[in-house]
Amino acid sequence: MVKISIKDLTFSYQSNKILDDLNVIVDDAEILSLVGPNGSGKTTLIKCIDRILKPKGSILLEGQDVQSMKQQEIARRLGYVPQSSSTPLATTVFDTVLMGRRPHISWRVSDADLDKVADTLELLNLQELAMRDFGQLSGGQKQKVLIARALAQEPAVLLLDEPTSNLDMKHQLDVMETISSLVKEKGISAVMAIHDLNLAARFSDTLVMLKKGVVYAAGAPNDLLSEKNISEVYGVEALVMRSLDKPCIVPLRSLNGAAAG
Repeated sequence: MVKISIKDLTFSYQSNKILDDLNVIVDDAEILSLVGPNGSGKTTLIKCIDRILKPKGSILLEGQDVQSMKQQEIARRLGYVPQSSSTPLATTVFDTVLMGRRPHISWRVSDADLDKVADTLELLNLQELAMRDFGQLSGGQKQKVLIARALAQEPAVLLLDEPTSNLDMKHQLDVMETISSLVKEKGISAVMAIHDLNLAARFSDTLVMLKKGVVYAAGAPNDLLSEKNISEVYGVEALVMRSLDKPCIVPLRSLNGAAAG
């Protein structure tokens, strides 16, 4: 079943074209990762799907045009996890996750809403942090709370913008394993912008490789992450090996002569 269908999508900031004629399919219960260098349009595409930005072309969510949907309906069906983990006001973890229930709340918070928050905290093993100040959490803890807030919306799709940015190795794995488990257990789909190709290779069902706002290639990680594709898209010479039947990328050098690190 197709969860999201993106057809002929174009977006420009004034005269600067960021996305150009994109066609992408997101299937039911899959993790689709958007990969590519800085400026390739990953975050812009995430924001177009969530209607933060208004592109040309069509985006269908379970067969319905996103542009024709009311904002509350979008909020019920799309759970957006931004790159930034800051919140404007001091609030507890419980109240931060409760914000995710806003699309479902009519006049007041119900017992069902409170139960949903409690269940979500337990699902992500965050119950012991419930009364902690969100601002005092570690980066990894904040990211899991933001995922919990999106999950409390009971969405059909999670949209994640660089969910592992600025996290150490342990918390990167923790967050990615959480996302993978949610997709499998809840039957939802996830669209994720991510820089780390090794994490993308391990946890994604499908990759869409963007270059200068166009889809350079799309497919399974084993098919897509080749030395040729990495060279063409990133300008980096890399060694692609196999580990646990997944591609493992070792950057060797920048093709402009500088070390890739």
